Amino acid sequence: MTSPLDSRLQDAAARLPHPPLFVTVSGAHLYGFASPDSDFDLRGAHILPLRELVGLNPPRETVEISEIRDGLEWDIVSHDARKFFALLLKNSGYALEQAMSPLVVVSTSQHEELKAIARKCHNRHFARHYFGFAENQWRLFEKKAPRVKPLLYIYRVLLTGIHLMRSGELECNLVHLNEIFEISVVNDLIAMKTATQEQIELPDADMGFYRAEYDRLRALLVEAEADSPLPQSADVREELNDLLLRLRLGRKTAQGSWKPSL
Repeated sequence: MTSPLDSRLQDAAARLPHPPLFVTVSGAHLYGFASPDSDFDLRGAHILPLRELVGLNPPRETVEISEIRDGLEWDIVSHDARKFFALLLKNSGYALEQAMSPLVVVSTSQHEELKAIARKCHNRHFARHYFGFAENQWRLFEKKAPRVKPLLYIYRVLLTGIHLMRSGELECNLVHLNEIFEISVVNDLIAMKTATQEQIELPDADMGFYRAEYDRLRALLVEAEADSPLPQSADVREELNDLLLRLRLGRKTAQGSWKPSL
């Protein structure tokens, strides 16, 4: 990720109490429709030391930190590698997108290994994630005065799902997705949100039109899943287990030996 904000995001990632496997940017910045007042959603995985895993106290697998520093609002959510890998094995689209995000704040050689394994995770079950995500966003869109943000999320997740099912490729940026799908209203919505505020309301919302769009894209996702070249499932458990053991048991030194991470 190349931006004047890089150093501040790296400082934010440095607040994690354990060595990070990776930290990436998610949310509106990843999706291509950040507003001037959008905060930064940092997501990652870290490596708990053995002393926190073998003692009597249950380990704290998830770390959450939110702060405003130097005018930059950010929050970071990081899971221990075991929990993060388990999410991938459950076909979590969130975990897949976080590991594969091109907006990288912190990376490691093991992160590159993880991405190579994550690419093998692509399978038809991820369509379920995008259906569920879209349903949640549609409820948010209907619940209050219609806002641009949940509507953009609906388009983003459904187009990501359709594209993944059709091509086998993960694309989370709505600007890039719409270069393929060419939905004119999407460009208008992106322009509206990126020029104004995170919680901007949608003026003169045609709920009938957007309901029809929602139903149309859901139907396309159903069709794309049925016709997808992707496998029904993907078995990468042993590869993730091997990576986890190497992360847990130690790091390779310059001399080629392994030291345990205590």
